[in-house]
Amino acid sequence: MSSCAGGTREERDRPVSIDTVHISDALKAFATADAVQAQEHIKPLHRHIAMRLVVEGGFFPEEITPHPPLRARKRAGSNSLESDPTAETKGELTVFGGMKTKQIDVVVAKESIGPVVAVSVKGTLNAYRNLVNRMEEAIGDSTNVHVMYPGLVYGFLHVLRANREASGFGPRDCGLTADGKVSPLICRYLAALCEMTGRRFVRNDFTRYEAVALAMVENDPGAVGRVNSSFPEPRSPLRIESFFPRLYETYDLRFPARAEHVARARRAAWDLNSPLFKELAQGDEEALAQKLGYRPRLAGHSP
Repeated sequence: MSSCAGGTREERDRPVSIDTVHISDALKAFATADAVQAQEHIKPLHRHIAMRLVVEGGFFPEEITPHPPLRARKRAGSNSLESDPTAETKGELTVFGGMKTKQIDVVVAKESIGPVVAVSVKGTLNAYRNLVNRMEEAIGDSTNVHVMYPGLVYGFLHVLRANREASGFGPRDCGLTADGKVSPLICRYLAALCEMTGRRFVRNDFTRYEAVALAMVENDPGAVGRVNSSFPEPRSPLRIESFFPRLYETYDLRFPARAEHVARARRAAWDLNSPLFKELAQGDEEALAQKLGYRPRLAGHSP
């Protein structure tokens, strides 16, 4: 069996460290993939999301499927994080839906509470003519899961590769036309997704997600894996910068705010002196934020 752009089988089986803490690193395999094999082109993004839900979101590693390569420990009364490649798993959690079970890419489930946050990830390398089908699937998934779990904070993240027409891709397979404009197929898809985000309260429309993001990933040499900063436009609700904060905000509205006495519902905050943060940036807060691409949820900083 041939290997894909994600690396050889030996490389993929080797224990991974924390090399996908930044989303650009997590998206390199996706940006360079020339074949889809066992989702190896998208699995690094799943790992990134799982780690981010810990470091930025304040959820414990053992609450997340797939389990990220991290461990949380209690040290001198503080919550501390350390890297542990042996802790990583790659499976998906099966969540019961109103009509059928659904395997979701990344899920946070709390003991005695159940699934509380989930992120469904889609990746499109080409064939943008099929985006309408992806939209129909997304609507069905949200409805199915929310019927069973109205309180679940459900996010939908779709990454598209920025194939350029000038590089030999045809109109139906390019993300950017020869003159640098976003493909009309993608623009129509963006407009449709804007109607599917923003679900805030548990009695709101089940077809909507709590958060939706659409990102175009660069595959040009020198920028491989970077998220295109011009698309969607800065005011769009589908910008990836607002995706994770919206998940956390909605979670806090639904769970800790309603059950202050349930300690496990509250999100954790991490000690800046954690071994993980020292490994990444010698415990320097600003350097750490630059390394991660986001600010960690630190003790003394978070509400």
